[in-house]
Amino acid sequence: MNGALVVVDDVAESFAEILIEHLPVKAGPVRSLAFSGGSTAKECYLRLASLAGDLTAWSAVDAWWGDERCVPLDDPDSNFRLVNDSLFSKVAPLRSVHPMRSDVPHAAEAYEELLRAAAPIDVIHLGLGPDGHTASLFPESSALTAPDDRLVVSNVDPLGNNPHERLTFTYSGIARCRTCIVTVAGESKREALHRVLDGDPSAPAAKIDGENVIWLVDALAMGPRMGR
Repeated sequence: MNGALVVVDDVAESFAEILIEHLPVKAGPVRSLAFSGGSTAKECYLRLASLAGDLTAWSAVDAWWGDERCVPLDDPDSNFRLVNDSLFSKVAPLRSVHPMRSDVPHAAEAYEELLRAAAPIDVIHLGLGPDGHTASLFPESSALTAPDDRLVVSNVDPLGNNPHERLTFTYSGIARCRTCIVTVAGESKREALHRVLDGDPSAPAAKIDGENVIWLVDALAMGPRMGR
């Protein structure tokens, strides 16, 4: 595992506190965030909205996504919709919002072009699936061996555990971000987390790398290993 492991009482609370530190003050630098999906991410964004919903700093934030299902943006399975419902609808308008759109030609290449035209993302938020995936980098999938010069690719789960074709950051896309925060909560993630901690190459999340990687993990996910 690359990065710092931080065991916390409340993953969503700790995530929100870190993000608030990254939000710009008045007249400060523009900040950029790449969002995630899933139940843990939803709790993180709801908590962030409750603690920072009234901050004017949101008007200086650019929003991106680290992965997305190839569904309409208003689909219940859309990561964009999850973030919009749990966070954007509760805070001041952001400076810019860049959803991953699967309905445009060459969608992965188009999103990569947008990324390359922008400064590196300040913070990318990732999760951990029970199968060890992160973003939409699934075990045994083609995205795991994407060329180093690719930031975004299309991908599917060859094992069939995760429905829908996806757009996803590659490992290189993740590493280009200045800070990566991985949130892991609940006993259902314990086995996958331990595989990551052991450096199991079959768990895609074990290969996350970057300038500053923070793993926020609760006691239920960590399990007995806490005492080792």
